[in-house]
Amino acid sequence: MTPDEILAGIHGVAREHIDFDGDLRREMRLVEDLELDSLGALTLAVEVENRFRIRLDPEVEAEIETVGDLVDVVGRLLAD
Repeated sequence: MTPDEILAGIHGVAREHIDFDGDLRREMRLVEDLELDSLGALTLAVEVENRFRIRLDPEVEAEIETVGDLVDVVGRLLAD
């Protein structure tokens, strides 16, 4: 799966589950730009796991700050 396909999948999750209505770009920060609180971040993480059928490790999840970080982590997990 390409990074653009992963980004599109994450964008779909964001629209559906955290009511994000806008362009989703790799440089966007999850907390500051998407305005996610802890519940929103958890919802996004769980729904991304469901969408891509992966498991985000809590230590790695804590280091994800941007949409691009999330795209990269999902890509690595899908490649394994």
